[in-house]
Amino acid sequence: MSGRLTRTALVAAILGAAALVTTACAPSADESAPQESAPVVSTSPTPIPTITQTAAAVRLPADCRAMLSADVLSQLGTVPLNDPSLGPSGVQSDGSLICIWRDPAADTTSLMTTISRMDRGPALDMLNDLVTTQGFSCYTPDEGTRCEKTWINDTYPVNDGRTLFWRDGVLVDTQYSNLAPTGYTASIITSIFG
Repeated sequence: MSGRLTRTALVAAILGAAALVTTACAPSADESAPQESAPVVSTSPTPIPTITQTAAAVRLPADCRAMLSADVLSQLGTVPLNDPSLGPSGVQSDGSLICIWRDPAADTTSLMTTISRMDRGPALDMLNDLVTTQGFSCYTPDEGTRCEKTWINDTYPVNDGRTLFWRDGVLVDTQYSNLAPTGYTASIITSIFG
């Protein structure tokens, strides 16, 4: 019987040692399987990401002569530029530029250009309205939209007209009477957009 007792004692000792080893390696209650926790709710508002402009805004010109080619300037000759008696001209408080080529003593010969910022939606609405209501013709040169129309002056036998060009948030709007230098709008477009 002592052999049987010894075997029983040995098995009990082995099982006891195994239990100790298993207990020593078992994770504590804090380290056991991950427990689900309640979601964390922030009481402070999360900022909405802003849309950043990918391309730099096109710089508007600040000089009526500097934006024109030598050829266009020669066609304008001695016509006065931005005479104070004709109203606001030059760089405006909003950054737009008004250029008035006109002799104050002249009855009709004039050329006035306004270069300003205008978003795409309003610009295209305006240009489409000119096509629909006033018979302007539009096409898409130089990566923009150009609309134009000419007519005979009501008082004098000369051509009057208007040319508009929109691209990248910039509108070039020119109205003229008996003064339309060849390449005028193209020269401005090159100066602004390269």
